[in-house]
Amino acid sequence: MKTILKTMFLLCGAALSALAVHAQKKVIIEDESPKGVVLVTIDKAGDEIIRIMNESQMPYIHEPQAPRFLLTDRKGKFALGIGGYVRATAEYDFGGIVDNIDFIPAYIPNGSKIRNQFQMDASTSTIFLKLVGHTKILGDFVVYTAGNFRDGSNKGFQLRNAYVSFRDVTVGYTYGGFMDLGAMPSTIDFQGPNGATFYRATQVSYTYKGLKNFRFNASVEVPAVDGTTNNELDIAQQRMPDFTAYAQYGWNSKSHVRVGGLIRSMTYTSTLSDKAHAVTGFGIQASTTFNLGKQWQVFGQATYGKGIGQYLNDLSNLNVDIVPNPDEAGKMQALPMLGWYAGLQYNISPKVFLSSTYSMSRLYSENGYPANEPSTYRYGQYFVANLFWNVTPNMQVGAEYLRGWRTNFDNSTNHANRMNLLVQYSF
Repeated sequence: MKTILKTMFLLCGAALSALAVHAQKKVIIEDESPKGVVLVTIDKAGDEIIRIMNESQMPYIHEPQAPRFLLTDRKGKFALGIGGYVRATAEYDFGGIVDNIDFIPAYIPNGSKIRNQFQMDASTSTIFLKLVGHTKILGDFVVYTAGNFRDGSNKGFQLRNAYVSFRDVTVGYTYGGFMDLGAMPSTIDFQGPNGATFYRATQVSYTYKGLKNFRFNASVEVPAVDGTTNNELDIAQQRMPDFTAYAQYGWNSKSHVRVGGLIRSMTYTSTLSDKAHAVTGFGIQASTTFNLGKQWQVFGQATYGKGIGQYLNDLSNLNVDIVPNPDEAGKMQALPMLGWYAGLQYNISPKVFLSSTYSMSRLYSENGYPANEPSTYRYGQYFVANLFWNVTPNMQVGAEYLRGWRTNFDNSTNHANRMNLLVQYSF
């Protein structure tokens, strides 16, 4: 019996070995196969693929890193990366709360009896697909789509980016031209400083890089208009795109200064007339980041305009792009507004850094509106200090303290404090 069992075991082993060899032959990609693909780690990709991946990486702490693995064609001219990160935060509010998962001073309640709050969030975990390559017609090209799970209370999938870029032209849905990702400070708080410009838009943009150290950009963007209306007024379909442009001068990979502008026409209708009307809005902006030696990094931005609430972090929650004009029945107006921040980062070591930022966002009254409503938001302040530790190239942890103030037109002020803890793993 032992002899029979031993013989059967050897025969089964030989059969499995033969099947394994046969299976291996099926998946081997021959060198001459023009349609073959190879799975490689990012460091094993061709120099051109690595260059395009690095140059197209967005300089923003909440953007995913380059993917760890790539599918490339046999010649290494095209590569598809699949990656993202799992991100979990724990948040505790004390001495006042912010009624939101993000720390938004505009959402500090007026006279709330609740002074403490505990929350956890994993909805900003992100997945992306990124195809890069180079052809004679398109030059360097990037096809990129990414999303997280911030679509409402049900944690549905939400699109963050979906665009194609080639020959310095970008077409699709991505970060707007009236903002500077490279000058944004590092925060665990997903929204960031309340006075920063931050938004995404479907757009067509062109960037000119023909002058050394200079970069020029112009974009045409689909508008989004949020405003306050009454029984006589309604915000209609928009007739004109938003136009943005900027000029940037950089003197090393971590230092630049940028000036930019935006102009928009916001359409509304009135029951007192049979035609559509428009209010013109505009914005001007200056931003910078620069290093002081090897350990210090400075960040800053200032934005002023009329009717640009859609683009400022705090004011985008207040529906103040256009508002009623109390002095003219059936008319709307654009209010002046201001946002700014200044921050500093200290690199303790290549893996550990500290940062701190102060920010303010302010809404001005015009023709008595909204100063005649005393409980309306006038300005908000935002202070953050944090510590980040890149434990491994793929794992980051951090701790953060935030303090916010909301001041209304009657000068009443409410404040809140928050502690954040972060664990993030990139794949």
